[in-house]
Amino acid sequence: MSRIQIPAIETATGATAELYGNIKKAVGMVPNTYAAIGALAPAGLGAILGADGALAGGTLSKQDQEVIKLLVSNLTGCDYCETAHFMLAKMTGLTVEVLQNVRAGRPTGDAKRDALIAFVTLLVKTSGTVSEQAFAAIKAAGYTDVQLAEISLAISIIMFTNLFNRVNDTAIDFPAIPAAV
Repeated sequence: MSRIQIPAIETATGATAELYGNIKKAVGMVPNTYAAIGALAPAGLGAILGADGALAGGTLSKQDQEVIKLLVSNLTGCDYCETAHFMLAKMTGLTVEVLQNVRAGRPTGDAKRDALIAFVTLLVKTSGTVSEQAFAAIKAAGYTDVQLAEISLAISIIMFTNLFNRVNDTAIDFPAIPAAV
C-alpha cells in the first residue's frame, strides 16, 4: 500500500478529473503513480504528461525512450517505474532477454543501444558530468544533437516519477518483471 492516501479516482473533479480522463482514454487505466501525483499536484502531473508528449513527438525511438526510462528506474531503485517501463519496453518489441540485459548492465547485442545505455548510466551516476570522450562515443554511435536533448528530457521525466515513487512507496499496479535468466 502506498504511503500517501488519495481519494478514489472516481471522485476527482476539475483539472484532476480531466487529466485522469485523458490518461484512461490513452492507456485504459490511471496508474497509481499518476493517480497520486494528480490528486496532490494536478499541474505537476499535467507538466509531466506534457513533457512526455513532447518526447513522444521527437526523434528518439520509442524503444530508446523506454530503455532510458527502464535503465534510470533501475539505477535509482524505483521498483514501480522499473516494472512499468519493463512492460512498456516489451510493448515496443524489445525482448525480455534484452530488457534483462539492460537491467543487469550487460550488452544487449545492439551497439547503438549499448552506447545509449553507457551514456545514460554515466549521466545518472555522475550527475551529468560528460567527458569529451563520452560525448564523442554517443555521437559516434549515431545519436544527434537533438537526440541528446531528448535523452536529457527522458531522464528528467523519469527522475521525477522515480523520486515521487520512492517518497510515496507507490503500490505497483503492473505485471511483475519476469525472473532473470
